[in-house]
Amino acid sequence: MGRSRISRWTVAIPLIWLLLFLAAPFVMVFLISLSEVRLAMPPYAPFIEWVADSWRWNLDADNYLFIWQDGLYFEAFSYSLKVAAIATLCCLLVGYPMAYAIAQAPERWRSWLLLAIILPFWTSFLLRVYAWIGLLKTDGLINQALLALGVITSPLQLLYTDFAVLIGIVYSYLPFMILPLYANLERHDRLLLEAAADLGASTWTRFWRITLPLSRPGVVAGCLLVFIPAAGEFVIPSLLGRSDQLMIGRVLADEFFANRDWPVAGAVAMILLIVLLLPMVGFQKSIQRQSEDGV
Repeated sequence: MGRSRISRWTVAIPLIWLLLFLAAPFVMVFLISLSEVRLAMPPYAPFIEWVADSWRWNLDADNYLFIWQDGLYFEAFSYSLKVAAIATLCCLLVGYPMAYAIAQAPERWRSWLLLAIILPFWTSFLLRVYAWIGLLKTDGLINQALLALGVITSPLQLLYTDFAVLIGIVYSYLPFMILPLYANLERHDRLLLEAAADLGASTWTRFWRITLPLSRPGVVAGCLLVFIPAAGEFVIPSLLGRSDQLMIGRVLADEFFANRDWPVAGAVAMILLIVLLLPMVGFQKSIQRQSEDGV
């Protein structure tokens, strides 16, 4: 009886946590996205109110229709997804060799190498982004070094560009790519590589036919961990990017705090959430299919 009660609480506690901090806010934002803006506090109409001796629901899909018809939101969504995709690809190209090198390093060095990857998280995210302003500005360290080496004759415009946004996102989210890749690569059975080498497979063939396919779950997990937060990034584009090119995180913040149009902001948030949930569902189905094939 005691074990059964403990088992029920073991399941109930995380379920209650998800209901309180995931499902409830999700439903609340969804209802706000279906309401209409009002000059009040809070700045949206009640979901249901008493009018003319009857209850009336103040819920409709006008906000979603408004977003669909306004090109600003489509441009912000498409630009955000493009930046997130390019940054994710860059993180993969940089992070995979690093994760592979750490996994192949002697065991006594792996903890120190992982510590070097995690070490930037010990400082403030905002301070790390501000540091890139000092590096990328016209009289910053990068331009001064290039001028001193004679590579350029005049300072380059590096700050407040798409390039600066990509650099900031890749730098900030690279550990999210490296860590799941390392966790996957470190578990590979090295006997498979030794057997392939005994059969005459080259180093490249062993990597392409064995290591890369086995690391697919780590690649997908790392890409999701980078792509999802990068698509909704607000701080990095605001500090390093162009003022005339908005990412959806900036649009969302402006709707909430500047325009105080919470219904439209809620609709933007819901659309962003749905767009980001699609790759997660695809990843889950891929993992499930892979486990079924393994069985």
